[in-house]
Amino acid sequence: MTVPPRYRLSDAEKDALLVEQAALIERMAARIAELEALVGKPKKTSANSHIPPSQDGPGGKARKAKRGRKPRPSRPGVARPLAPDPDRTERRLAEECPHCQTALSAAGQRCRQRYDHIDLPEIRPVVTRVELFGGRCGSCGRRYRAEPLATMPPGTPFGPGIRSLLAYLHHSHHVSFERLARMLKELFGPTISEGAIANAFRRMGTAFDTAGAAIKAKLLGASVIASDETTTRVNGVTHWQWVFHSDAAVLHTIAPSRGRAVAAAVLGAHQPAVWISDRYAGQQELG
Repeated sequence: MTVPPRYRLSDAEKDALLVEQAALIERMAARIAELEALVGKPKKTSANSHIPPSQDGPGGKARKAKRGRKPRPSRPGVARPLAPDPDRTERRLAEECPHCQTALSAAGQRCRQRYDHIDLPEIRPVVTRVELFGGRCGSCGRRYRAEPLATMPPGTPFGPGIRSLLAYLHHSHHVSFERLARMLKELFGPTISEGAIANAFRRMGTAFDTAGAAIKAKLLGASVIASDETTTRVNGVTHWQWVFHSDAAVLHTIAPSRGRAVAAAVLGAHQPAVWISDRYAGQQELG
C-alpha cells in the first residue's frame, strides 16, 4: 500500500485510507493470534508426524539425542533347549584343582554344567562298484547276466540321495545348474556336468507323474475346490502356473493357456459342489 503525502489527501481519500488500514489491522491481529496459539507446540518432525526424516532440518538428530532412548523392558533370558536324544555324551572329569593344582579323583565330582555341541560329520560320497556276473547257460547255451539292484541301475552313476539333493536345491532354492555342479564338487567331491543334472531331472519325471496323479486323485475327492493362476516363464515364453487346492491337497500345473480348458482338463468329469475363484471368465461355472 502506497501512502501519499498527508498534505495531498482529501477528506474522502483519508476516509478510504482509514478503512484500508482498519482491514489490514484486522488481518494482522488474526495472524498474531494464530501464531500465539502455536507457541509451545512442538515442531513437526518425522518422530511426531508423518513427514519424512529428510524434512527434519538441521539439528534434528541432536534434539533426538538429548531426549535419550527409553530403556527396553527387561525380559527373561532364553537359551537353546537341550536335545532330547543326543547321539553321544562326552563326560569330562577334572584332573586337578585349577586353583592349587591338587590332583583330583572322580569321587565327589558331579555335573556342574551341561550343554549341547552340534556339528556335521564329514560328508563323503559312498562309491559302490557294481559287478554283474554272468556266463553261458549249460542247458540252453544262451548267455545270461545277473540283474542289477533296483536302487543301483546302470546308465547313471548318481543315486537317489544325490538326485534328490540336486532337485531340492534347484526347485526349492533356485540354484542354477552351473552352481549345482560347483556345490556338489566343493562340498562332497564328485564331479557332475550340467548335462548330467538335466538328465537326472528328466529321469525323475515318472516319479513326479505318479506323485502328481495321487495328488490329483485326492483333490478330485473334495466337494470344495479353489483355483487361481499367474504368469510364469518357460524357455523364455509366457505360460500360466495354475494352482488348485482343497482342504486335503494342492495341485500345481503349468500350461501355455489361461483358458477354461486347463481347469476342465484337471477336473475331468468331477464337478465340485463349490468352486472358489477370482471370478475370471475362465474359472466360472465350474462348480
